[in-house]
Amino acid sequence: MKVLFLGDVVGKSGCEFVLKHLGSLKKLYGVDACIINGENSAEGNGITPESAKMLFDAGADVITSGNHVLKRREIYPELDRENGIIRPANYHISAPGTGVFILDKLRWQLCVINLQGQAGMEPCSNPFEKIDSLLKEISVKNIVVDFHAEMTSEKKAMGYYLDGKVSAVVGTHTHVQTADERILPNGTAYITDAGMCGGQNSVLGVKKEIILHRFLTNLPVRFEYDHENIEMNAVLITIDQSSGKAQQIERICLSD
Repeated sequence: MKVLFLGDVVGKSGCEFVLKHLGSLKKLYGVDACIINGENSAEGNGITPESAKMLFDAGADVITSGNHVLKRREIYPELDRENGIIRPANYHISAPGTGVFILDKLRWQLCVINLQGQAGMEPCSNPFEKIDSLLKEISVKNIVVDFHAEMTSEKKAMGYYLDGKVSAVVGTHTHVQTADERILPNGTAYITDAGMCGGQNSVLGVKKEIILHRFLTNLPVRFEYDHENIEMNAVLITIDQSSGKAQQIERICLSD
């Protein structure tokens, strides 16, 4: 099984780039399932029904998210429908939606789990304890975890914690694709961050001039996404369906 995971999609231009290129990319690599982190896919951050539809139309099977997912209330009904858009599983029980989605293609199943880190992030329950409780209830062998976290140390720790228990742990949130992709000793594919689909000359997808002004003046600014020179960061993970072990992980970077 080949699973393509796209890093955080940023704004309308990121969605449009994915819509333009994802189909040919899936065909080129023979992709069986596609997971996209869409928590910044709406203009101004968050995710809306419109931005989610663009990602599904592009070829996403599952849309994961993170700390911005609940900022746009119009997405709440979509989360509650459990149609493939998930939020971190370690949010409070009162939060709309769920943190687990099982993609069932009859001849194979893929479980996607979304978690959020605690270090440097908004308060949420312990992701290590939450994943333990979730795995006790899941019988699917092929499992991909989107760990949306700030600290590289917390992401690395989660990778080792889940080594041999899931097929892959893919870090998101920091928008910079890391070069540490590997298969861990017990068969779990790991990368600290998948990167983003956004402006190549931006600062994490935001216009660099805005961020420079913020750092130079320490004054509040209104973020605007950079819509020029879009690049797509992703990882391709090959999983042995019979064992759920990862066989290969490969970084992908595509730009116009």
